[in-house]
Amino acid sequence: MAGYGMIILGPTLHFWFNFVSKLFPGRDLFSTLKKMVMGQSIYGPAMTVIFFSLNAALQGENSKEIVARLKRDLVPTLLNGVMYWPICDFITFRFIPVHLQ
Repeated sequence: MAGYGMIILGPTLHFWFNFVSKLFPGRDLFSTLKKMVMGQSIYGPAMTVIFFSLNAALQGENSKEIVARLKRDLVPTLLNGVMYWPICDFITFRFIPVHLQ
């Protein structure tokens, strides 16, 4: 997990936060909601696929098994994430300066 965070998640989050802050530079409610929607529809699903795939590959699963895992676990994980991540995203995008995100 530490390697995943340092090599994949940390750098991609850095670029993601900078990207959405340039795309929607304000911290008003409307800009915040647009950033949240983008995160929930683009970044979150992409990183979940990468995490599940990498985790399965490191456990020795082949590509068929990885696809089966994604079919089984991806949608339920994303649906559960919708109950948690939008609150975190709202606080991050609305109140925390970009350089600290």
